[in-house]
Amino acid sequence: MNDASKPVAGNDLDLEAMLAAAKPAVAPAADGQRCGVIAIVGKPNVGKSTLLNALVGQKISITSRKAQTTRHRITGIRTLHQTQYVFVDTPGFQTRHSTALNKSLNKTVMGAIGDVDLVLFVVEAGNFTLADAKVLSLLKPGIPALLVANKLDTVNRRAELAPWLKSMQERHPFNEFVPMSAKNKGDIERLFGICEKYLPEQAWFYAEDELTDRSEKFLASETVREKLFRFTGDELPYTSTVVIDKFDEEKSKNHGRMVRISATIVVERDGHKAMVIGDKGERLKRIGTEARQELEKLMDAKVFLELWVKVRSGWADDEARVRSFGYE
Repeated sequence: MNDASKPVAGNDLDLEAMLAAAKPAVAPAADGQRCGVIAIVGKPNVGKSTLLNALVGQKISITSRKAQTTRHRITGIRTLHQTQYVFVDTPGFQTRHSTALNKSLNKTVMGAIGDVDLVLFVVEAGNFTLADAKVLSLLKPGIPALLVANKLDTVNRRAELAPWLKSMQERHPFNEFVPMSAKNKGDIERLFGICEKYLPEQAWFYAEDELTDRSEKFLASETVREKLFRFTGDELPYTSTVVIDKFDEEKSKNHGRMVRISATIVVERDGHKAMVIGDKGERLKRIGTEARQELEKLMDAKVFLELWVKVRSGWADDEARVRSFGYE
């Protein structure tokens, strides 16, 4: 073995030791129930919503390659054995453009971090930026925090993670490191075991089969917004939003449930409206079809979805309008 290979081998050993340390407690579970609130925080686009969906076992938070997709505090609930995990997915903390919308998003993040039993600080494995540092500075002393080094599957040279993990410990006294991929089922199961020991023994907050505290009306709005971003890509500014105008459940002889939804896609310019509608209405039709199909699975119902597109210039910088569109 030459000298050049020794540091790499050493780093491999360090990394394996760190991975081995990030395991569930081996102590037997208490007879009583455990329940606690776990905040998932990080800069935009580090995989927080993907992680929440994986932890809950069902899609309740929308995902997109577009940064700043999540705009609300979304609670995901998972009950396993005697423990109920109440996960709170937050918007990515906004460090650019002080609009009324971004101030609202940051207020949501600050509120979620302050009153929880555990924080999952999510970063991309091997990376740490100024935006990450801004979120890290918000963590409250006295609240346990785990460093979730996400997207481990995208790291080519895992030996380089060991010194990076050591540098992260110097930035904040994390209780544990959890290198993982939110797409890896084994990593998700391991994370449950690690989180469990930080949750207090107390009665569950929700029924055993509940998955989220959000209404179907809210999930309908989010589903349409996800499809909007998916089919417009980077062409459409992230400030576009969706407002539910009507959400009615009707009796049906042919279907167990039938829901009629009318929604408005709000954009800031006439050019954006044309972009959303597309040639002969094809893009809007595709957005509606995909959203309807997903909502039918989510709600176990026949869904009729009607979409409109309206221009509201400057809404993201208008506090009253931001609130009227459902932002905290």
